[in-house]
Amino acid sequence: MDGIKTYWFLGAKFKGSKDQTEHFISSGIWQNGYDNKLLDIVKSISVGDKVAIKSTYNQKNNLPFDNKGLPVSVMEIKAIGTVTKNHGDGKLLEVDWYQTNLNKKWYFYTYIAAIWGVKEDFWLSKQLINFAFYDQPQDIDAFRNAPYWKSRYGDNNDNNKPLLEWIPFYEEIADKLLSYHDKNKRLKLISFINQLALEFKLSYLIDKDLHDICPFTVLGTFNRGNAEETRKNIAQKWAEFLDVKVPVPNSWEGIPLLNNQISWFFTNSQNQQQEIDNLWDLYSIALKFSNIDDNYQEDFKQKFDLAMAQPYCSWQLTNGLFWIRPNTYLVLDKATKSYLSQYVEIFKNKNLKKSDFNGNDYLKLLDDLTVRFADQNFPVHSYPELYLTALHNNENAILDTDYEAQDHLNNQDMTDPLIIKQPYTEEHLINEGCFIDKQQLQAILKSLRLKKNIILQGPPGTGKTWLAKRLANIIVGYKDSKNIKAIQFHPNMSYEDFIRGYRPTSDGKLALIDGPFLEIINQARNDAQSNYVIVIEEINRGNPAQIFGEMLTLLEADKRNPNEALELTYQHQNEKGVFIPDNLYVIGTMNIADRSLAMLDFALRRRFAFYHLSPHFGENWLNYMQEKNDFSPQQLQDIKHRIEALNQYIINDSTLGKAFTIGHSYFTCLNQEMAAQDWFEHIVRSEIEPLLEEYWFGEPEKLSNAMNILLDDAQ
Repeated sequence: MDGIKTYWFLGAKFKGSKDQTEHFISSGIWQNGYDNKLLDIVKSISVGDKVAIKSTYNQKNNLPFDNKGLPVSVMEIKAIGTVTKNHGDGKLLEVDWYQTNLNKKWYFYTYIAAIWGVKEDFWLSKQLINFAFYDQPQDIDAFRNAPYWKSRYGDNNDNNKPLLEWIPFYEEIADKLLSYHDKNKRLKLISFINQLALEFKLSYLIDKDLHDICPFTVLGTFNRGNAEETRKNIAQKWAEFLDVKVPVPNSWEGIPLLNNQISWFFTNSQNQQQEIDNLWDLYSIALKFSNIDDNYQEDFKQKFDLAMAQPYCSWQLTNGLFWIRPNTYLVLDKATKSYLSQYVEIFKNKNLKKSDFNGNDYLKLLDDLTVRFADQNFPVHSYPELYLTALHNNENAILDTDYEAQDHLNNQDMTDPLIIKQPYTEEHLINEGCFIDKQQLQAILKSLRLKKNIILQGPPGTGKTWLAKRLANIIVGYKDSKNIKAIQFHPNMSYEDFIRGYRPTSDGKLALIDGPFLEIINQARNDAQSNYVIVIEEINRGNPAQIFGEMLTLLEADKRNPNEALELTYQHQNEKGVFIPDNLYVIGTMNIADRSLAMLDFALRRRFAFYHLSPHFGENWLNYMQEKNDFSPQQLQDIKHRIEALNQYIINDSTLGKAFTIGHSYFTCLNQEMAAQDWFEHIVRSEIEPLLEEYWFGEPEKLSNAMNILLDDAQ
């Protein structure tokens, strides 16, 4: 659909079967091992597509780099070939396997899905494709230091100390505790817990006549709202009991805690034993599934749903999953759900209940976040980092009360910490150094409020981006607000990037992921009392009509209501039409001097108000520069005359004109060290001269004249 070629990575082992690699290669085929899964994806594979047989697993030892003792996801490429026939039944492909017995190992960027379609749409994918099909080496250092993996495997200056030092300890505790999945061994476990309860006065355990216990309640003994020193001492006792070799960590930052009023994961009812068994089963499957083993995916969903249905297992169940594998599972307490509501549609519903959320939803969420973590622009890049950020954003929610698990608790939301916002008005903008006429500024703001969409265009250096972001602050009412999103269009930007598109997931499917525009639309719709702004820099550097798609119609101010909603190109099941809310504003910037950029079509132009920004070297600029720098009025007047003379020279050139004049932003930077003439010449040589060389490429006489205007002492 998007014209980008897809490369396919295919598994050769399906649940309950042996590895079929040799059979596939000798028969010249690849066959789907499921009767009712992945059929549509197999049908979509075209003749001529390149495919690879892969096997995915974790590896901890004998790696060609320092993995710091941590397991690393590995994808082994066994064979590559080209599809010669698709039988169209979702089951069988005929393949020319032209390279076999490769056994090449690829690290970090892997999926356990039986089928993974990969496109050359970002650097991770390009490296994988080149490695598998074109025999190019993997840049392992780049992957180790990419956002998603850096905290665990990357280079740092803190003696290779991981982001959260407690993680190895928690993972080894989890591994050692698994041996008590066997009921016959749990009498010893119960005996130890009873001793622990007496030593540390854990009244909630002393008061119980314990006959059995689940693994998550065990881990909860040192993950409750107690003093950190007490938690460390209890953890030390567990380490000795379980023979854990990793030392108890000093720092415990970023660990989700149970509320002391609900430290159980099972009830005291007649169903207690079944509940405990279900939790041990989920615990065991979760550890196996974390080792990149697709055979346990369906089992994980089933066990997750069984556990979630139990009275004392609601969102706090994800605390337990996070404790045992923090880099694999996401905790969904109040703080995290509040943070994710900015990015994930399901959590915008503040009354979401556990009955509305199942194991399939949880794994889809993990897939969604995995894609986002790999994006340099996403604010967090791992589950531990996400949880830490969520805690810092919502510090009062550290001890999350699970109201569904214990409904007699006071059902009242915890309030967010007080955030003092800094107001921002037109006067603030003018005082910061806005040199345009106040009347024009008011006209721009009036158009923005009425039309909802404006574009600031002008020559380079006229402060388009600077002004756009401050106009956004005025519309929102505050500076540095989370209600503002800034992005930049580029030639490879597509509708799928900006609005919504498919991304590969670990279960062999393609998931619909919302882009930045749909994300801020949903934010604005769910917060009708506040204004939201998206700033699009270089709006004509991409193809705006194609990028906006049907949203182009919805941009009009008189269509900002539910009655004008349209169905998107890619829809979720049972999704109604989408409209752009009245409280969302769009500000674009456009450099009209760049000859390589696309012109905007008339349909897009009609939906935006356009304002031209010109170079401003008038009284406002002179006063601002004299106030901020130790320059004399005479020195500033001299600079002003030189730039104005250059701009007139550019305007008089028939091949250039006003669109190519030099803006004031180049000469509005602060200077504390250099003399005025040295400062001016430095900017001319380092920033203006390279630009003029582009203007008059192959015309040295015009370039020389321009430089003489700027730097000739006689000028």
